[in-house]
Amino acid sequence: MSPLRSLLSFAGVSMLSLACAAPALAAPASPAERVTPMTPDIVDHYEQVLPSADFIRREAMVPMRDGTKLYTVIVMKKGTQGGPILLSRTPYDAHEATHRVASQRIVDILETMDAEFAQDGYIRVYQDIRGMHRSQGTYIMNRPLAGPLNDTGIDESTDAYDTIDWLVKNVPESNGKVGIIGSSYLGFTTLMAEINPHPALKAAVPESPMVDGWMGDDWFHNGAFRVSSLDYAVGQATNKGDGGGEFALGKGDDYTRWLKAGSMADFAESLGISKVPGVRKFVENPAYTDFWSLQAVDKWLAVRPLSVPTMLEVGQWDQEDSYGAPAVYRALEPKDKANDMVTLVIGPWRHSGANHGGSSLGALDFTGDTAREWRTRYLKPFFDHWLKGAPDPHTPPVVTYATGINQWQESPRWPMGGATPLYLDADGTAGFARPSGAGHTDYVSDPAHPVPFIPRPIDMGNAAQWKPWLVHDQRFVSGRPDMAEWQTATLDKPVHIMGAPEVDLYAATTGTDSDWVVKLIDVYPNDVPEPADQGGRPSMAGYELPIGIEIFRGRYAKSFARPEALKPGQVTHYRWALPNVNHVFLPGHRIKVEVQSSLFPLYDRNPQTFVPNIMTAKPADYRKATQSVWFGGSQASAIILPVTEP
Repeated sequence: MSPLRSLLSFAGVSMLSLACAAPALAAPASPAERVTPMTPDIVDHYEQVLPSADFIRREAMVPMRDGTKLYTVIVMKKGTQGGPILLSRTPYDAHEATHRVASQRIVDILETMDAEFAQDGYIRVYQDIRGMHRSQGTYIMNRPLAGPLNDTGIDESTDAYDTIDWLVKNVPESNGKVGIIGSSYLGFTTLMAEINPHPALKAAVPESPMVDGWMGDDWFHNGAFRVSSLDYAVGQATNKGDGGGEFALGKGDDYTRWLKAGSMADFAESLGISKVPGVRKFVENPAYTDFWSLQAVDKWLAVRPLSVPTMLEVGQWDQEDSYGAPAVYRALEPKDKANDMVTLVIGPWRHSGANHGGSSLGALDFTGDTAREWRTRYLKPFFDHWLKGAPDPHTPPVVTYATGINQWQESPRWPMGGATPLYLDADGTAGFARPSGAGHTDYVSDPAHPVPFIPRPIDMGNAAQWKPWLVHDQRFVSGRPDMAEWQTATLDKPVHIMGAPEVDLYAATTGTDSDWVVKLIDVYPNDVPEPADQGGRPSMAGYELPIGIEIFRGRYAKSFARPEALKPGQVTHYRWALPNVNHVFLPGHRIKVEVQSSLFPLYDRNPQTFVPNIMTAKPADYRKATQSVWFGGSQASAIILPVTEP
């Protein structure tokens, strides 16, 4: 066959093929429907959830008793029937919490901690609290319980009740049983649901809950103000929490920035935020008056019956809410007559770390993913029993992770350790024997050069700095002239503590006010056999690991509600607690105690001159002072360690 005939033959076959295929093509669009270069490119909606998705996601506006409607997202695996409801009430955007990744798998769209529940037929519900994001109503930060501070009859307790009531009536796939869980602010709303609870609420897990913002959670610690609270208040108050409230300060060292700013009131004025209600609440109420004390959630729970099984969780190195969970445990535990309704969990985590990966924290490595271990070994069996009728797992009254030896331990009560004083002594030594002599160690504290809480430059918005700061190697401040330190001899046997170490401090100042910061530190031996570079993390050789750090504002030595000036040169007795821990100081290690008078810019500076309101202190009020820590005799400063016997 000639080349030309072959070409014609091929063309004929091709044309025949096209003719045969033509009927399968879509009919031509009409001129009005055809896409042109000028066809608008906006569509009303694109549904990301495809028919192939393994989940169902619904949105609802749930009515409260006052008519306010709250945005609520309901997510469950396809085919769910008779599933329990697991609720979280949040100020941090319910839509985002249920839309974490654009995916067709339920384990992808939900938070990490939801995976085990979503796969096992739980119906996961997130709700924006009133006034935030897509919910109606007015937002009030940590809205007080209806009562002396709130005459509306509406609070987070009533909203939780109304929400649960709606869910059990309008989610046909449920078994009518509800559990509630959440961390931080969501821990607060979880606890609020337990006050006058709905009958369908069968179990609650408050994680790192905001309980008392003045005593030791987000806003103050023993009267010292946490600077980042201003940023939080403005961010929450702006655009229903949807952003736009960030301080436009650019990059730079926050230590320098806050030092230059002066007092909190001066800084607020310079940023134009002095009239923001949340900022005013802090600036105008620096003492523990009824304004704060009547908002303490542990006090509300202490006077009410215990009717909801509760598992309280907190991280040993929680940098935001270390106070709340143990405080609620102390309020609820006496009501738990059979020791089977309240559980306290302390894990080796940062704030909210229990809901993420738990294999490490900063330079620390643990044996396995401790967060997942807790969720699968204790958390889910707890909910399965109360919400699904699974066999009783006999959840222990206390579950803690012993750092130092890296193992979970179960206990009948908390604290477990007895009170064993670790005395401060002469020449920077510390020991368990009471000092034979008496004296004091001095240092000069200068508000113009406060001690940083982490190495500079400091970026308070940098999660890599903020989240693990409580385990940061403390050698960066050791030897400074504006602090004092004491250290034991090398330990020849382990010292195991289970509880909250207490500071028993006798101290004086030449000023009329002072802050006191105490650090309890585990000093590692300098010959730890490991490489200097562990995937970018530092070696533990010689590492000074903080086990507990806490501050106390001197003006509140006699009364948290009525501050008084300190008398220059007069020794004052201070007593306060460090965070709750389960830790083993190993043989070959040392125990170290440090005392300083600033922790900046985590906390505002004390001017060391008494003024009625530190928030409005003026530049001339900030003065140097000589600080004296006393030891031995009748003024024997010590750290009271909750030591357990081997």
